[in-house]
Amino acid sequence: MKERERIVVTGLVTLMLVTWLGFAFHESPRFAGSFWGGVLAVGGASLMLVPLLYLFIKRIPPLRKMITRFVPMRTLLAWHIYAGVAGPILVLLHTGHKFESAVGIALTGLTLVVVVSGFVGRYLMSYLTLEEHEKQEMLAGLRREYDALASELRVSPQAAHEVSILRSVRARVLTWALAGDAGAARLNPGVRALRLAESIADLEYAVSSHQRFKRAFGVWLKFHIVISFVLYGLLGLHVWSAVYFGLRWFA
Repeated sequence: MKERERIVVTGLVTLMLVTWLGFAFHESPRFAGSFWGGVLAVGGASLMLVPLLYLFIKRIPPLRKMITRFVPMRTLLAWHIYAGVAGPILVLLHTGHKFESAVGIALTGLTLVVVVSGFVGRYLMSYLTLEEHEKQEMLAGLRREYDALASELRVSPQAAHEVSILRSVRARVLTWALAGDAGAARLNPGVRALRLAESIADLEYAVSSHQRFKRAFGVWLKFHIVISFVLYGLLGLHVWSAVYFGLRWFA
């Protein structure tokens, strides 16, 4: 997620949460059935369908190929994000902070869960991907440096002997003491090799941790999709009930 996009979306999510918390200070029982309440409801529901369209486009190859000839997936993703936050804001305004029916309460609560989970997941996934890329670059640099040092040690029997000595516990304590001495670390190939090996091991562990988190986010994505479909089911039920009872908000 780009920095400007992240700032805008964060602001919209904050506005959504503030709008929802307004029920503690304001309630308009008749607004949801008024003309403007209906306009907000139709507009919000229409925007909430945009993420569903993105889901179909992304997972149906023929449809994706046809649509991306005119609109790139990055643009569709931006529409997915903005519409997925702006739509719930309009829907929350439509309620007039009147939360009495079971369907309305469930729809409002699930809307908040879907938006917040999508925002957090998108932000964390972008952050983890960027950080993993940076660590992979650092790891590649350290490995190149270690390979060069290993070649140096292979042609220097004395340096190789120092490395074998540093494998002992007492020598490792000495190595840690020398770790703060940059000059000693540069002059002693054994110290340099050990420090490089430890740094590589630390980075490899960090990269593997990021990969585990990414696999966990695969589970999160499935959860997000499932609750999104439950949300659309409740939204359809809510719209059906409004139509069944005569579109009373346009009366």
